Amino acid sequence: MLAAKMSLRDTARVFGLTVAEAQTWSNAIPNQLGISLAEARQKSKELQNLISTNDVNRLLYETAEKIEGVPRHVSTHAAGVVISDNPLRDIVPLQKKNSELYLTQYTMGNIEEIGLLKMDFLGLKNLTILNDAVQLASAACKESINIWEIPMDDDRTLEIFRKADTNGVFQFESPGIKNVLRKLGPESIEDIAAVNALYRPGPMEQIDLFVSRKKGLAAIDYLHPDLKSILEVTYGVMVYQEQVMQVASRMAGFSLGEADILRRAIGKKQKSAIDEERRHFIEGSLQQGYSEQTAEQVYDYIERFANYGFNRSHSVAYSFIAYQLAYMKAHFPEAFFAALLNSVNQHSDKMREYFIELKRRNISISYPDINTSNWKFALQQQTIQFGLGGIKGLRRDFIQEIIKERQAHGHYKDFVQFLRRIHPKWLKNENITPLIFSGAFDSFGHSRATLLQSLPGMLNSIDYSGNNIDLFSILEPKYVETEEMPLLELLDLEEAALGHSLKGHPIDQFGKLYNNGAVAYVTELAYNKKMRTMGLIKDIRRIQTKKGDPMAFANLTDSTGEISITIFPEYYIRFMKLLKTNQLLVVEGKLERSKQADKTNFLVTHIWDAEAYQEMMGQKKENVFIRLTAENNKPELFNKMYQVLGNQRGDHPVILYNEITKQTMRLSAENWVAISIGLLESLKAVFGNENVAVK
Repeated sequence: MLAAKMSLRDTARVFGLTVAEAQTWSNAIPNQLGISLAEARQKSKELQNLISTNDVNRLLYETAEKIEGVPRHVSTHAAGVVISDNPLRDIVPLQKKNSELYLTQYTMGNIEEIGLLKMDFLGLKNLTILNDAVQLASAACKESINIWEIPMDDDRTLEIFRKADTNGVFQFESPGIKNVLRKLGPESIEDIAAVNALYRPGPMEQIDLFVSRKKGLAAIDYLHPDLKSILEVTYGVMVYQEQVMQVASRMAGFSLGEADILRRAIGKKQKSAIDEERRHFIEGSLQQGYSEQTAEQVYDYIERFANYGFNRSHSVAYSFIAYQLAYMKAHFPEAFFAALLNSVNQHSDKMREYFIELKRRNISISYPDINTSNWKFALQQQTIQFGLGGIKGLRRDFIQEIIKERQAHGHYKDFVQFLRRIHPKWLKNENITPLIFSGAFDSFGHSRATLLQSLPGMLNSIDYSGNNIDLFSILEPKYVETEEMPLLELLDLEEAALGHSLKGHPIDQFGKLYNNGAVAYVTELAYNKKMRTMGLIKDIRRIQTKKGDPMAFANLTDSTGEISITIFPEYYIRFMKLLKTNQLLVVEGKLERSKQADKTNFLVTHIWDAEAYQEMMGQKKENVFIRLTAENNKPELFNKMYQVLGNQRGDHPVILYNEITKQTMRLSAENWVAISIGLLESLKAVFGNENVAVK
């Protein structure tokens, strides 16, 4: 619809005004949402002056007023389908879009006014993921899995939500909603649906109240006993639009149609309609036998929350899909992740995130294979196998030919036969080397270095022989047996081809530290938060500051990526002996954004040799635990805590446990302590006797 500014701009264009002149008219309209030309004329002296300048300007304004509010162009609702039991051409004017699709000439609001049903049909990628996961799991188990008959109280599935282990679970992947899941600890599909509805602008302010009431930390108030059956499922908090309608029906005797008018009036913030509905609601409540005070109180509650209420049917439907995905993740993780990997870009941050989770879950993933891989990721004996479509640099039609030829004439027997069987147009170095780097020919028993060295001669032989069998047998080259490339070079080539290295990074020998050593993968590091990561050091550059103090820059790599690290003089002096190329290190510090666009930098404050760090973590050291409660979780007490810790430095970790969020946080190594009676007494004096322990 043409708003005030656009109607003036379009009219000015037709009147032959320049862009600058049209902008002058537009600038005369006050920046107020939804303002009309009539309102703008009353409020804007500048607009009044423009109109009164001459007759042409007055005619321009009057013309703009006439077209204000009319559709500017034809547009199509993204997912709206109009349904009728009679031919639509008999009810509503239609027009064709392109050659196939019919559009109604009435807008969405007018369609509803004349009694037609408009349905939104939305396509969800997650339904494809779910279907693929079920198909893969059914094939692996050799039995059909009916995802519509899974138990809705499955503890392993609910545990996925309680732990916020929801990567890949529809609607529940963001860090914010994961925090809500940890706070709430869902125990049913109703709790999951409520989290889905509450985690949106507006309803978010009700999350803490919802959690407190669920956990028994706050009293549940239903405003009136008759509303308990409606609000009990959400602990007295009005979360859903349907609850607004049910309350209006129960208390004021509204029909569901009248209740929906009430919901819409509040949602659109129409004051006159809200006031009219208040009168209607109170009158109806009095007739139903409720007091005026109760009716006023309940209507105030409705008015306060209905604007933010979410559609329950929508929330439950989405949460049901999320529950199904979580069920597959809990019971068939290999199938779930294979389907998930097929849904994302092979070289995206999401793919790296999912690969990290595969490592943490010890789910095996294997190289693509020229004889067993198809286009997508697939399951081979509970191992996820790369598809040929995941190899960077391969054309789609080349992959299709590889698979088609294999299906028609059987497996490729060796590397040479593969080259002879594919069409000559694909016999180019740039087409074959990605397959070599990806490991697709590993099953033939030759090293990748051997295949790379042999490839030029083999391509020449095929070219010279014209694929003549007799001539090729004479010219057939031998494999140039070559020692395999160094591990780090293989890793780089694998990562270039697959986006990830499956061979394993040198630091993976210390992989247990990711689970029990407070160490994160490079790609898991968060900004401006003290964390630890580990990897292989390379590209060390040592420099001197303007003051002549030594410092260093380097790159740190692990199996998920690479980061730049900086060691400033005060830390360089302490740890410079550990800074050697290809050294495996654990580093602590903070990730910060660089001044250069899209660059990050990890500022190092502590360095350990990885092997020494593993030994240190392997020793069963006692930890000092401090429990944080609603009473002692205060900034001034933390200042006292750090003073106490600073006077008792040692090698015993200090761990904070937040009783409300159920989260733990290990303090950085510089705050570790030597355990003594004096230390414990000092901490108990700050946090309370029952909130400090050694375990």
